[in-house]
Amino acid sequence: MVLIKKNIIFSDVNKLRGVGKQLSKYLKIKRIEKVKDLLLNLPYSETDRSKITDLDKLEIGKIHTIRVKIKKIYFPRIRNLPNKILCENATGKIEIIYFNSREGYLRKLYKIGEIVIISGKVSYFNKNYQITNPDYVTPLEKENYVKQKIPKYSLTKGINEKKYRAISEQILNNLPDVEDWHDIHFLKKNNFFNWKENIISLHKTKEGQNNRSQSYKRLVFDEICANFLVLSKSRKKIKSRKKNKLFKSILSNKIINQLPFTLTTSQKKVFNEINLDLKSKTRMFRIIQGDVGSGKTIVSLLAVANAIEDNYQCAIMAPTEILAKQHFELSKKIFMNTNLKIEFLTGKTENSKRRKIISDLENGNINLIIGTHSLFQKKIKFMNLGLAIIDEQHKFGVRQRSELAKKGGANCDVLLMSATPIPRTMIMSLYGDMDISKITEKPKNRKKIITLSKPEKKINELWLFLKKQIDNDNQIFWVCPLIEDSVHLDFSSVKKKYELINKKFPNKVGFIHGALNKDEKEIILKRFFKKEIYILVTTTVIEVGIDFPNANLIVIENANKFGLAQLHQLRGRVGRGNKQGHCILLFKDGLSKKAVKRIKILKESNDGFFIAEKDMELRGFGDIIGFQQSGIKHFRFADPVIHKDLFELAEKYINKEVKNEKKFTFLLKLFDRAEIINQNID
Repeated sequence: MVLIKKNIIFSDVNKLRGVGKQLSKYLKIKRIEKVKDLLLNLPYSETDRSKITDLDKLEIGKIHTIRVKIKKIYFPRIRNLPNKILCENATGKIEIIYFNSREGYLRKLYKIGEIVIISGKVSYFNKNYQITNPDYVTPLEKENYVKQKIPKYSLTKGINEKKYRAISEQILNNLPDVEDWHDIHFLKKNNFFNWKENIISLHKTKEGQNNRSQSYKRLVFDEICANFLVLSKSRKKIKSRKKNKLFKSILSNKIINQLPFTLTTSQKKVFNEINLDLKSKTRMFRIIQGDVGSGKTIVSLLAVANAIEDNYQCAIMAPTEILAKQHFELSKKIFMNTNLKIEFLTGKTENSKRRKIISDLENGNINLIIGTHSLFQKKIKFMNLGLAIIDEQHKFGVRQRSELAKKGGANCDVLLMSATPIPRTMIMSLYGDMDISKITEKPKNRKKIITLSKPEKKINELWLFLKKQIDNDNQIFWVCPLIEDSVHLDFSSVKKKYELINKKFPNKVGFIHGALNKDEKEIILKRFFKKEIYILVTTTVIEVGIDFPNANLIVIENANKFGLAQLHQLRGRVGRGNKQGHCILLFKDGLSKKAVKRIKILKESNDGFFIAEKDMELRGFGDIIGFQQSGIKHFRFADPVIHKDLFELAEKYINKEVKNEKKFTFLLKLFDRAEIINQNID
């Protein structure tokens, strides 16, 4: 079969010769359903079958290609004994072994007296070299088909190299010419091949095995472009026309003047950016990035004041009840001297109260609603939602954010908040459809957290320091090692440490572990908030968002097992008031060089943005905390660390070329980006 049309690339893989129903099932396990999936399934290595090896130079356990003559075939009549084909040449003898193979098949494959090419892994048994179930057996005239360095792909049971190679080469050897979406001058300038040559190079040379090779870079660049195109289209949809918000900032100015502190320069700048969005003729879709404790929430509440002043309702959604409750309590303080109606809604809200809140929202009797996932449920309707604020937005999926925003229609502005600083290349790839605001300063009264490190074997030296903290009315977090995917082990780790610390400080210690349900965790956190206990032994449940102003010491066990950004997030749970905060990193002996570097960076810096960049450099893109959540776009080939320059090149390129979207249709389909567009906020 010859592939002559480029649309065959997007056809089902079962259109290829030799791909039946069963093979299609096996390929589907490897997520290969379309012909294009075969093209994008790159080899990870190669098998060298290119040299003919003499039989007296074979190495046991290695793959060899041999040229031999068929001498005899043995078909034993005793059950479970293997079939044997005796082969030889001038350099020695070898047995080819088959189990459960049909006699007719083997006689057709091995004809006495003929010379054949055989390739497979060599073993040794009963003083004889053997190849069991060889990968290739071909007549002499097809020697060059076997004598090659053959690409090695990640396969699954039911698909061997020979079978996969046959269907892959059907495409590669007859790959249609595709009009390139990149200008020829651009390709030459950046030392890129055209698309067809590039794909062939990725499969038939070592280029596909090296993510820094020029052919691989071309593929990465295309993937980034596809993603940026989607973000650009999404941005156009979001930036639809809306009615002007014509507030006068009377309420927000009044609140600012009554605050017991002065807004930082950074907060003022971000608030001004939000106000310009609120007053513009297009919808706001902005994310506030701010380090832990930088004052994002107060800025968002000032934005709420301006939206309400223009007779719009507002909603704030947080991922957990305790975080939503904190926003609710802060909102009541901020709007204390106003007649605004503020309500709180979660999954635990009593039915009678829930019905009243739902009714009041629809009738416009509530100005600000704060809650959890309950806010985007179908039953929740607003009379005039004008601003939707989503905190710790990466905890929600794209569709969840969309469902809340849609409740306000074309007039609803969207403001997201994230306490996880994001490196620039990740911002470009994940949030290119948003405007970005950064709060880079901490409140002036906030002291830099003192970070110390100590070997775990010297843990007994900490007890006096903990006692002094408690005597000074400071509370303490004690974070136990992260044990993934094991509620039982999490429990054991926390409980064991709780028992040890409770002996030192009786009746002053509580603990949280993976086996507790949401309600039980919140009861203990409330006890800690009310200062009924002074030390909370916990896993990373306290990592993001929760504000305990009296907690001024955090001890993190096995700190070398955490990433930099995660350690910084944990550290940000303390020192939120006027007192000095401390973070103690406990580590085991024998730290790796990377672990030593992480601890050193953390001790020297409190800048979350700097730390996020360093974390991504040290750990790579794939393992950065918080960004494997649902709704976050991901890349198959591109890595924001390794291919940082390609992200920057693609950003400039797409900004210039985005007007010619039609020529990128093939590219969007190739990387399955076309379907993503409609998932974003309408």
